[in-house]
Amino acid sequence: MVVNVVYLLIKASVDHDGEGFGSFLEPTPIFYYLTAFMFFMITWEYNDHLIYKQLKSGGLNLKNSLMVFIKTMLVLVPLTTLIYYLALFPLRDFMGIVCEDPPLEFRANILRAWLLGTAVIFINLFYFSMKQRDELTKQMDDLKREMMASQYTTLKNQISPHFLFNSLNTLTSLMYEDRDLASDFVTRLASTYRYILDNREHDLVSLQKEINFLDSYIFMMNVRHKKAVEISMDIQVELKGYFIPTLTLQMLVENALKHNQYSKEKPLHILISNIQQDALVIKNNLQKRIKPEETTKMGLQNIKKRYAYYSNKQVLVREEEDFFEVIIPLLESDVMKTNLKTISG
Repeated sequence: MVVNVVYLLIKASVDHDGEGFGSFLEPTPIFYYLTAFMFFMITWEYNDHLIYKQLKSGGLNLKNSLMVFIKTMLVLVPLTTLIYYLALFPLRDFMGIVCEDPPLEFRANILRAWLLGTAVIFINLFYFSMKQRDELTKQMDDLKREMMASQYTTLKNQISPHFLFNSLNTLTSLMYEDRDLASDFVTRLASTYRYILDNREHDLVSLQKEINFLDSYIFMMNVRHKKAVEISMDIQVELKGYFIPTLTLQMLVENALKHNQYSKEKPLHILISNIQQDALVIKNNLQKRIKPEETTKMGLQNIKKRYAYYSNKQVLVREEEDFFEVIIPLLESDVMKTNLKTISG
């Protein structure tokens, strides 16, 4: 299609007899058609060859794109000059080419060929530059996703031993104080670890599963901290219809415990509730530690990044004088179609 459009333009520009396009089979139009096709294909294929070679050796930039242009023109310029010179001067009568003013026609032909060749080269370079940019963007996105998945795996690996150590300490005390409660505690502990192991390679889980896990986790936290920590849930949404990143709620509850001080006299209240059908709110009264623990802030940042790959809705964090809250969006079922790379734990 491109070659024929180029040919029609050339035919229109060299048609001085006013015959229109009714004489396609004459020697002159056939010559211009064949040379247009040949120059176009040579320029295109050779330019493609140079670009692919450059892409393999490091990619396109302004400097090497200019070099590709110059190398292509170094082939096109002498080729067109030689062919048009031979056709319009020594071989004109033999080929049957009609030409009233050979020198003028020669200059017009080579100038036209160079301009069209330049257009082809720049269009080709622009196409491959855009393709290269898209590939680099995709590679960067994939790298960010892999890094995020790696951070997520690290977080889960941190949760397991830390959580197990504290739970076993609590269980040891319960065995001497209340064996029935200790038995219930063991059951809940097994349930939470089964959840962590079953979903360690899943970035998203249904809200139903996360709430079931959190119910056992809250039970153990309330037992462990007794009346110093009160964690409650008031979620009025269809649990099976929504999804959230795995262990999000547990991380946010753990975050509240980590950065606040609490006692029986000044308990820490953590409430998990919903905002209509759109989001969950994890809110706690603010009682900052006098000597705050060192933190990488990796947990909250990881949650924000994980949400960013699934939704335009943002994770909101608000801190006031007497409370701290995090609002996380509820993701609908179609979000499961998103392809997020994960790394095995």
